[in-house]
Amino acid sequence: MPKLKTHSGTAKRFKITGSGKVVMRKACKRHLLTAKSAAKKMSMGRPVLVDPTKVKQIKLLMPYN
Repeated sequence: MPKLKTHSGTAKRFKITGSGKVVMRKACKRHLLTAKSAAKKMSMGRPVLVDPTKVKQIKLLMPYN
């Protein structure tokens, strides 16, 4: 059986924890930050678990993680 390729875009955006959960960063923290409140910016900076409906699809794109 040949090796499977990891989807590079998925590998950059998601990490799989030791227990198998998928973690991502939130969007909207790149520009126009002066208009956003400090609380909103802090919440967007923290990693968050991916929605359970998307986990299976992400793990298929990252076969060896």
